This record gives sequence, structure tokens and C-alpha cells, in this order.
Amino acid sequence: MKKNILIVIVLVFTLCGNAQETVFLPGDTRVITTGVPFLLIAPDARAAAMGDMGVATSPDAFSQQWNPAKYVFSTAKSGVGVSYTPYLSKLVNDIFLGNVTYFNRLNEQSAFAASFKYFALGDIEFVEDENSTPLLQSPNELTIDLSYSLRLSEQFGMAVAMRYLRSDLKLNFGDNDASAASTFGVDITGYYQSEEEAYNDFNGRWRGGFALQNLGPKFKYDEGGQENFQPTTLRLGGGFDFIFDQYNKLGATVEFAKLLVPTPPKYGFVDTDGDGEQNENLNSEGYEPTIIVEGQSQDVDFVSGIFQSFGDAPGGVTEELQEFTYAVGLEYLYQDSFAFRAGYFNEHETKGARKFFALGAGFKYNVLNLDLSYLFSASKVQSPLESTLRFSLTFNLGEGEYTEY
Repeated sequence: MKKNILIVIVLVFTLCGNAQETVFLPGDTRVITTGVPFLLIAPDARAAAMGDMGVATSPDAFSQQWNPAKYVFSTAKSGVGVSYTPYLSKLVNDIFLGNVTYFNRLNEQSAFAASFKYFALGDIEFVEDENSTPLLQSPNELTIDLSYSLRLSEQFGMAVAMRYLRSDLKLNFGDNDASAASTFGVDITGYYQSEEEAYNDFNGRWRGGFALQNLGPKFKYDEGGQENFQPTTLRLGGGFDFIFDQYNKLGATVEFAKLLVPTPPKYGFVDTDGDGEQNENLNSEGYEPTIIVEGQSQDVDFVSGIFQSFGDAPGGVTEELQEFTYAVGLEYLYQDSFAFRAGYFNEHETKGARKFFALGAGFKYNVLNLDLSYLFSASKVQSPLESTLRFSLTFNLGEGEYTEY
């Protein structure tokens, strides 16, 4: 779909100063922003239906996106997963996130996987005037991932994933400097799955997982441009499978996540005469146009940013805890052929205010799995995925070749 776009420039004004009374700029909302935020979108319908989780859920073909260490616990020899997620579907029909994943369990101890993720932002048509030839551009972002998983014990495995990332978002208006940005990232993950244990009225199995995702250098679109952090994320989760009999199972999972990116500081200026405004003459004395009055500068490398992210929030420990998101998900399985899923995702109001419920279903026939999910926003901030139907297809080859349960 071709669109004529009016580009609205939002002016971010800053005030400068020095010495007597500190004046804070209004607003206590400090949303952490990064480059390539599409990496935080759940690419598969199963994870989306349980509230955007996957680090501690049971293995599936899309484990590459959440925790590739799960592949060494897969009962299938190999598999291919294909997913499609419409984005802003209420407004346009050509923005989407697509994903293709392949995994292969080499033996009892190891597995590898590869995936390709593509985020298309549609065709944008720029028209200078009614007589000019339209300029058509198609911004997009993509990643190519490779992972290797190793089983370290009967119940625990770890994995490392390497990622190439390309972001082609800079629109070219005759500027020869416009080019795509590229960088690389690394994931380090672990997954635990207990043996099946007998309880009074049912059997059960514990699950747990962690993931450090998108560990990699900052990137920019041109030499003089702003450096962008990758969405480096820490994910922790745990769950329990209620195995009532050979036909009925219920899995419950809770997961937490935090961006390991510096928190924006609180800016302000120094009012020297009490009129609530910055004195113009201070600029000539070499003062910065904005002054950090609480928090720390974000002008650090990505390694320093990871460590800084645990203690740099201007609001202290309270604000640091607000930067954690959490998700709760349930998955009911009948004969391993039909699944019903539900989930809830929560993000604090001052950190983005993403809150939503999700429902989904899954169907299995021979080697084919079909999964669907649907999102209901529970926030005043409308989700771009609200009322969006997402689907995933999985082809599991060699199902049952490995016995894990």
C-alpha cells in the first residue's frame, strides 16, 4: 500500500544554566528507548498467546527467539517454523513481522538452529508537489540468527546464539549519506527441565530458564548520527506442568524481563534569578544546553550500559523495579493435539504502559502444528497489535525420536 506521509517533527526543547536554584523539567515518565525495537515483538503465536513469553516454556520450533537452550529437550529430531504478525493492522495492511526458523537436534547432547526475521514497514510514497515524480521507499529491518545448544546434564542445557542485524530505516531525500545500519549481537541462554514427579493427584514437572539477549555494540546510521543501543534484555522465568493423565496437561509459567540499557536521566536547568527561565548569558560561559540533575549520562558503551542499568534510575530502587515487566501464561493441552492458551503482560505506567491480555489456540495434525493468538489491550495506551490475529505454522520432523518425558 502506497501512503502519502506528512512527517511531523516533535520539538524536544532543552534549557541551560548554572547555579542557585535547580529547576526540573516536567514529567516523571522515563521510557527506555533503543534501536531496532522490533526485536522485542513476540514473533510466534504461541508465545504471544501466553503474554509474550518463551524463556521458560516447553520447547517448540520457535525457541530460537526466546531460549535456544530448549532445543536439546525437544522430542522432535528437527522442525521448521513459519510465523506472520500484522502490525498496525487497523491503519495499514503492509506492515508486518515475518519469521522463519529451522532447528535440528544433532544427538542427545546438542542441537543447532537458524532463523530469519524480517520487519517490513510498508511502501512510503513521498511527493514534493503535484508535478513531481513520487519517491517510493520501503524501510525494513532484518536479522539472521545461528545458535548452538549443548546439554550439560540430564536436566540442564545452555546455548549461544549469534545474530547479524540490519536496519534500513533512514529515508533518502537525495542525501548520499543515507545508508542502512548493521551490527551484530549475541544471546546466552539456559534452560532447566526436571524429571516427571508423582504427586497425590497428578504428576508434575518443573521448568526454568534465563536469557541474556542482544548483547552487542551500539550502532548508528551515519558518521555524525546518534549512537543507538540494542535492546539488550535479561529474561528470567519458571513454570510447572500439571500432568493429570496421558491426555490432559496444564502448564503455568511466570516470566520477568528487564532492558539492560541505561535509564534516561532527569534533566533540568539552574535558575539564577528565580523567574523560572534560563538566563541567556549562561550559554556564552560554556554551560551545556541541558544539565543532568538526577541519574547518569547515557553516553556510555554497551558493556558499561549493562552494569549501569541496574542502578542509574533517578527514582532509585523503586524506579529500577518499575523497569521490570512480567507475564503470566497458561497452556492447556489435550492429547498433545489441541491447545488452549491465555496470558497477561504488564509494564509499569511510567515505562511504556504496555498491558494486555492474550488468548490463543493450537492444533496438531501429524507433523503439522497451527497456532493462533489474539491480543486485548488493557492499557490507556493503545497497542499497535490490539485486535490482531497472529498465526504460526510448524512442521516437526522425526517427532518422538527423542523421549524427554
